[in-house]
Amino acid sequence: MADISTRKVNPLFLREEELRQGIELLFYAYRDFTAVADQMLEQYNFGRAHHRVIYFVSRNPGITVSDLLSILKITKQSLSRVLSQLVREGFIEQRTGLQDRRQRLLTLTEKGEALERELTEKQRALIAAAYREAGAEAVEGFRKVMLGMLGEEDRKRFADEGPTGLRQRAG
Repeated sequence: MADISTRKVNPLFLREEELRQGIELLFYAYRDFTAVADQMLEQYNFGRAHHRVIYFVSRNPGITVSDLLSILKITKQSLSRVLSQLVREGFIEQRTGLQDRRQRLLTLTEKGEALERELTEKQRALIAAAYREAGAEAVEGFRKVMLGMLGEEDRKRFADEGPTGLRQRAG
């Protein structure tokens, strides 16, 4: 395998081969990024949708179901199936909204927080090691590339409202 840290940057980075390599790198990185979490999730009979719900509820305590749907871009039916299982098994708690009683506000239980920490720990270590190896300039470049791949709505979330993509809620 080629040493990517000493590889010369091709000034023709938009050539077909460079673009295809970027696609392949994303596929391989995603595979390795999710592998350890997938193994842990299997123990609970959970999949990646469960992981995403747990992660974003952790990052946004009190998030509404509507906001979670907006982030995940999945159907209500898909979210309902996953969310029902997480609530039933004690990983997520639902509360009724204070201003709007139709809202369901989601938070992780202690059990959910423990699972989220365990799932995220290895992924965080993987990203931290890659960031350290690449250096600050490359990390900023990576961030720009990732933001460039997002749709306008999600790009605005990061630019306007911080890394979780949602405004912090009062109380």
